[in-house]
Amino acid sequence: MRIGLVGAGPWARATHAPSLAAHPDVDFVGVWARRPDAAEGMGAPVYDRIETLMADVDAVAFAVPPQVQAGMAIAAAEAGKHVVLDKPIASNLDDATRLAEAVSGAGVGSIVALTRRFAPETRAFLAEADGRDWSSASGTWLSGAVLGGEYSNSPWRRRDGALFDVGPHVFDLLDLTLGPITGVALSRRDESSDTWTVVLEHEGGKLSTSRLSLATPVQPSVFRVEVSGSDGVLSLQDRSTPATDCFRVLLDEFLESVAGGVEHPCSVRRGLHLQRALDAV
Repeated sequence: MRIGLVGAGPWARATHAPSLAAHPDVDFVGVWARRPDAAEGMGAPVYDRIETLMADVDAVAFAVPPQVQAGMAIAAAEAGKHVVLDKPIASNLDDATRLAEAVSGAGVGSIVALTRRFAPETRAFLAEADGRDWSSASGTWLSGAVLGGEYSNSPWRRRDGALFDVGPHVFDLLDLTLGPITGVALSRRDESSDTWTVVLEHEGGKLSTSRLSLATPVQPSVFRVEVSGSDGVLSLQDRSTPATDCFRVLLDEFLESVAGGVEHPCSVRRGLHLQRALDAV
């Protein structure tokens, strides 16, 4: 499949570009970025216009801020291109809904880069949790990403904080293990530490608690998802699989879903479900 990449930030350079370049069934056609100089050296030609890139590919992978992704991805879908979306899929629920409708209306394939979903340790955890009697759950992701390093200059991460950056990952796993998220019982953000405390309501009246931060001085990041109930306690703390390995699996499954015409579990529909939770928070 011919795939083009939109975006040239740290995540695009570290994960998207090398994964696209290395995949045997992907023709990495080119890169478009707001600043063409930033896209140099990513393993594919740099395009001057996003429209030209879209015309040359079968699918577009996005590694851009949520406030610009939705409009670009809608244009790609309407042009008949499959889409690999970053999370969250938009900056607000209205745009996320329009994007989901555009993908559905165009009949194109989609997948959301919920990276940890494609890690073997996460899949082992989900398989062990499946079908068991859990009554509560918790999720924690604390990092110092905006305190220094390559992501510290990201305007959208500074503005929207951990809720939009790591929140989708945590909410996704809580939703899968405890049951579909139906609402929000409590949400609070400590501005100085960007610490979100969120109590989610799940189907059947169950509750989960999340702690999320991008401004906690901790190294390495603290990550944990835990479920408990009459079947005991089950925890996921392993985040050791490199993002490029996860993205390779993502591409494998994206190509398979498009070829088979079958919607992937991490399609834009999943992104919209998680966006509803973000909007409620």
